[in-house]
Amino acid sequence: MKQKPTEQELQDAVKTIISSFDNEDREGLLETPRRYIKFLNEFITKGEKPDFKCTQFDAESYGDQMIIVNDIPFHSLCEHHLAPFMGVAHVGYIPNDKIVGLSKIPRTVDFFARKFQNQERITNDIANFLMNELSPKGVMVVLSAKHMCVEMRGIKKHNCTTTTSAIRGNFQQESTRNEFLNFIKTNQK
Repeated sequence: MKQKPTEQELQDAVKTIISSFDNEDREGLLETPRRYIKFLNEFITKGEKPDFKCTQFDAESYGDQMIIVNDIPFHSLCEHHLAPFMGVAHVGYIPNDKIVGLSKIPRTVDFFARKFQNQERITNDIANFLMNELSPKGVMVVLSAKHMCVEMRGIKKHNCTTTTSAIRGNFQQESTRNEFLNFIKTNQK
């Protein structure tokens, strides 16, 4: 297995990239390699896996009802171009026996978005994780995002939004899926 590079080796690699396009000794760029590595480490590639064990509660009489957390902001880096993409996630589930503390849903979104990713994988990973952790009757996840690789390169089309969905369990029923979609549509900012 390949040994991970040191902090200095990472900074040197960033400096090499910068020197290919600009003067790496320019004042504004002197600390950029260090700042960029810190940015990747702290804000882009490190998400904390949510622990659902400590915040699961008895669903009581809410077992047949939908719980939705919508408009959850997220950001990630496209694994194909290392360009940012950002948007909102809408996550709903129908509990079986347990409900989870509401903050765990946005934490789950952050966890899967904070790596080199593609939007389709994030969407599926969130749905699969919730199915495994909660054993709900169903899960639906919808992500809408703007991709800088579309807006800044290649086709260069602005204001394009990519929407992906993952549908599990009871949400595969048209009436349940439509109820979820109507809720998130009604609550759009």
